[in-house]
Amino acid sequence: MQDPAANTDVVICECFCRDGLQHETIMLPAEVKIDLVDRFSALGFQRIEATSYSNPAVIPQFGDASEVLAGIERLQDVHYKATCPNPRAVQRALADLQAGRGATEISMLVSASESHSQRNLKRSRADQWENVREMAELAAGRFRLVGTISVAFGCPFEQAVDAGRVIEDAIRFREYGVQYITLGDTTGMATPHTVRGLFRALRAELPDANLIAHFHDSRGTALANCVAALEADVRYFDAAIGGVGGHPAKVQYGGGYTGNACTEDLVDLFEAMGVRTGIDLPALLETGRHCETVLERKLGGHVTHTGANPLRPL
Repeated sequence: MQDPAANTDVVICECFCRDGLQHETIMLPAEVKIDLVDRFSALGFQRIEATSYSNPAVIPQFGDASEVLAGIERLQDVHYKATCPNPRAVQRALADLQAGRGATEISMLVSASESHSQRNLKRSRADQWENVREMAELAAGRFRLVGTISVAFGCPFEQAVDAGRVIEDAIRFREYGVQYITLGDTTGMATPHTVRGLFRALRAELPDANLIAHFHDSRGTALANCVAALEADVRYFDAAIGGVGGHPAKVQYGGGYTGNACTEDLVDLFEAMGVRTGIDLPALLETGRHCETVLERKLGGHVTHTGANPLRPL
């Protein structure tokens, strides 16, 4: 499977069915999720976060992870991602892969702050890094690996996060064979200035890594930060239709509002800037309205209702 960045200027990972739904209290049937993933594939997304192997007792929305992965219609050159919080999750991912229904990409998570690690993962940073080492060994050569660093730009419990620690975490991921490194702005503390600075510093340390920007819109700055990341030579972005998502519904922080960068608005902005995303924008807006029907509420996408920018290059 070729690198999706070969065909577009940027690659946007649609996270609605994982990071989006984990914040929702509504329980969608597996067949609805399967339909959504298939719709996202048809829109032109080259990376889709299809599900999570999280403990269903903690995040019940993902108790159907294997069923969803078994039911989707897979398109060539589309990576389907599953989040794995611990070695047991990787074992589940491997079992599904061996059964012919697995993810092609898995993500592993650490927190840049000790407090967030204890609150979000229920373990220390040291213990989680031991988990990551074991997970990477289990998964080596079977999946494309993504290492995500949460609260990379600021922590809701400790506030400032040392940029040097974030860079050290990224280097450690690379030492474990992880090629794709995500910096997560978990509660919207990043600014364009800090985004450019951290990504440029990280690029200097790891020139061969594929860097991913994952911004939440808690303070209305997600799109500005995406543009700043683009200026820092980042080409991979995470987003969710309607700007849904954030922390699990049972884990509250950041004032309870931590929604993702909105896919429709981000695609429209990039395309208006002349940045190719490979996404069918008119069909994306229709899908955004469909997602509102699925979740039975109006979502946060602006262009879903105003229409795409008529001045964008066609």
